[in-house]
Amino acid sequence: MFVLKAKVARQKTETMQKNQTAWSVPVAVDEIPDTGLHVEIDAPDTIRAQLAGLAGLRELSRLSGVFDLARQGASVRVSGQVNARVGQTCVVTLEPIESEVQESVDLKFAPSLVVEHTSGVGEEDPPEPLSDGKVDLGAIAIEFLLLGIDPYPRKPGAEFSPLKSEDGSAKPFAALEALKKRLSGG
Repeated sequence: MFVLKAKVARQKTETMQKNQTAWSVPVAVDEIPDTGLHVEIDAPDTIRAQLAGLAGLRELSRLSGVFDLARQGASVRVSGQVNARVGQTCVVTLEPIESEVQESVDLKFAPSLVVEHTSGVGEEDPPEPLSDGKVDLGAIAIEFLLLGIDPYPRKPGAEFSPLKSEDGSAKPFAALEALKKRLSGG
C-alpha cells in the first residue's frame, strides 16, 4: 500500500467560493494505486482558526484525518477516521470546556453518471459523486468534524436545575413569577 502524508502540500487556503471548502486536499482517482493509498492529513493553524469560526467553536486545537482509499473500478471507497480537539462553552455553566471528536469514515465515491443511475436502487446509500475525478479528503474531514461536534456541550457534572416555587414544586413559569415579584418590589 502506498502511503502519503499531506500537511501543507495541496491545501488551499483561498477565500471560499460557492463550490470550495475551507480545506481542500484533493486526491485524483487516477493516482490511487491498485494496492490502495493510505493518506494522513493535519490541518494547519490558519485552517483550524477559520473552521473554528465556521463551527462556532472557541477553539479548534487539532484536526487530523487518516484515510485508506481503495479503487473499485471507476469508484473509490474511502475509510478511516477524523480526529479533533475542540474548545466549546458549557451550555449550563458558560465555562470553557475541551472535548475530543472521533468520527469513523466509510464512504463510496463514483462518477456522476453512476451516482444518477444508482439513486434509489437497493438498500445501500448511493455513492457520493466524484468532483472532476477527485476525492477531497479535506472536505470529508470538515464534514465529519461538523457532524461530530456536540451541539449542546456540558461540563461533566453540570446540570440545569429549574427554579422551585414557594410550595417546593417545580413549575414551568416559576422563573417568570420570581422576576415579576422582584420587578414589582413584592
